[in-house]
Formats: sequence, structure tokens, C-alpha cells
Amino acid sequence: MKTFYQDLRLGILGGGQLGRMLVQESINYNSTTWVLDPDEDAPCKNICHHFVVGSLMDYDAVYHFGKQVDILTIEIEQVNVDALDQLELEGVQVYPQARVIRMIQDKGLQKQFFETHNIPSSSFQLISSKEQLSLASISFPYIQKLRRGGYDGKGVYKLHSEVDFENAFEAPSLIEKWVDLDKEIAIIVARNANGEIKTFPCVEMEFNTEANLIESLIAPAELDSQITHRAQQLATKIVESLELIGIMAVELFLTKEGELLVNELAPRPHNSGHQTIEGNYTSQYGQHLRAIFNLPLGDTHQKAYSVMVNLLGSSDHLGSAKILGLDEVLSLSGVYFHWYGKKYTKPFRKMGHVTVIDTNREKAIEKARFVQKKIRIETEL
Repeated sequence: MKTFYQDLRLGILGGGQLGRMLVQESINYNSTTWVLDPDEDAPCKNICHHFVVGSLMDYDAVYHFGKQVDILTIEIEQVNVDALDQLELEGVQVYPQARVIRMIQDKGLQKQFFETHNIPSSSFQLISSKEQLSLASISFPYIQKLRRGGYDGKGVYKLHSEVDFENAFEAPSLIEKWVDLDKEIAIIVARNANGEIKTFPCVEMEFNTEANLIESLIAPAELDSQITHRAQQLATKIVESLELIGIMAVELFLTKEGELLVNELAPRPHNSGHQTIEGNYTSQYGQHLRAIFNLPLGDTHQKAYSVMVNLLGSSDHLGSAKILGLDEVLSLSGVYFHWYGKKYTKPFRKMGHVTVIDTNREKAIEKARFVQKKIRIETEL
């Protein structure tokens, strides 16, 4: 490992808000950051050392970018894995490893991984076209997910009956049993090259039903200690089986019968870990860097209760962004504001987040509800 005197070149594929927060954390290690993103005004543009405009799915763009760095990581899974394979062969450290990203890109392969390693997940069936829905062995209602390309609630469709076949996806997909939920939770786990593994406390996620993406989360989740222990075991088993280097967000369903089912995986910083910046002794971004630098993993305990609120673009606004209600929110103690540097808003676009921490869980939730009520992302008139 090169010493931390700006001769360690850290490359990040993706320049969105996750990359931005990773760059902010990397400043503490004095590494030189390189970022590749197709958007010339991506959130990382003005805070990294070298910003390169290029497609993340283009072999040549990813390969030539990767040849300029020592360690290459991601903030989004939709990248050219063939280029990553070649970079690994040529000595570039790619974390998470190319084989892990290849599996994560295909939700069908994820489900098969769960099946092979006896990781509990909802029952599923792979299909190649919507015509095959008529042969489904899973009873209604069920969920159809595109095997590739789905992100932030996109590529997911619920079918209640055969009437819904017409609007189903015409692409390789999986269908899975609809789960009667008690809660949706997530746990972030990290592993370094030495095999050290640490988990963060579980968080409880609340979703925007219209956009099907995380609206807020509460940490730690209110769970029976046995459920918490089981979630930690599952997260640990997953990263051990993959021999992952980096961090992994594991999203889970807690059924009304008390069963834990793994939903999906994300081998990168994740929306369910933003609150760790202020709420935990080590943030998910610091932990990811420790893992890929093969340093001792940090203390994941919480300092206090924390609630994270996503700041989403208003459903009826499209254009230059304007924030309303910020003064009232920042007058409260324990409130931390993060703006992602995106100039333009659109319906449900993630524009920033607010984290609330408090030694009292109910007070933290109360302040977070105030944030949700007061802050709006609209457009300049």
C-alpha cells in the first residue's frame, strides 16, 4: 500500500451523491481522488482532484480510467465489468471485485446465489419474456423485477392478476412471491482483505409508496435481539461467501411471522447508511475506505439514536432547484443538512438528506417528522 501522501490514487466509478460523500471522507486519508461519470456536472465534479467525463458502461472509458489509479471502487453497480476483469488481471485493485459486481448486476444471479448458499429469500422464478407469466408457478399477487437495470424503485412491477400482464416488463426478469411484511430493514457489513468483518446496527426503512424509494429511516431498528443477531449472521455469511472486500448493504424483509428474508444486495455505500456520518463512531464511507485500504475496521456503534430523511424533488417541479423551510429545520439541535450539489430538481430526485440525532428515540423521530413537513425542494420561479 502506498503511503497517504497524495501518491495513493483512488478511482471512483460514478460521481453522484454517494461518490461525493466518499470523496469527502477520503480527504482524511490525503489520497488523490479520480472520478468517472457521464454527467459533466455530476456532484463530485468540483471536489475531486481529477474528474473525467465518460460512460460507465463503455469498456474503453472504464479501462483507460482504471489504468490511471491504484485502487478502483464504485458508487453504482451499472459499470462495464469486462473492463474491470481486465484491470484486475493487470494489477489494479478493484473493490468490490469484478465477479461480485457481475453477480449484483443481475437480480436473477443474486437469487440463485441466495439459493445456492441457503440464504433465506422469497421464492422466485426466472422468465425471459412477459409471455411466460402465464406459466408462473407463483400465485398472485407477485412482483416482477427486471434482471438488469432496475434502480431506485425502477424496474419493479406488482401483478395482482392476469389483467396486469399487458403492462408487465418485456425483458428477462424474475418473479417473486409477494411478502406480507412487518418491516423492511437493512444492515451494512464490511470486510477487509485480512478477513475482518464488522456490521452496523440494523436500520428500519420507510418508503415513499409513489416512487418506491427510501423516504426515511430510523437507526437502530426496533427489533427483538434474536432478529438483530440473525440479520448480523446473514450479512456476515454473505460477505464471507463472496469474499467481498468493501462494504455491502443487505436489504431484508421481516415478515409478520418473524422470518427474515434477504431482498437485495448493494456492494457499495448505500442510502440506508447516510445517517452513520453523524450517528455512528465510524461512517459507512469511512468503513468502506478502511476495508479497501485493508486497514482495521472502525467502531460501528451508534453515538445516539438517528433518523435520516431523504430530501426528494417535489412531484410537480422540474427545473433549477430551490430549498424551502431550511431555516426552520436548522434551528433545531441535532439536525445535520447535506446537499448533493445537484443544480436541477425533478420529481422524486434525491437532492440531499437531513440526519437527526438525539439521545431520545421519540424526540429524534419527532424532529425528523418536522423536517419532512417543513422542507420542500421546488423550482425557481
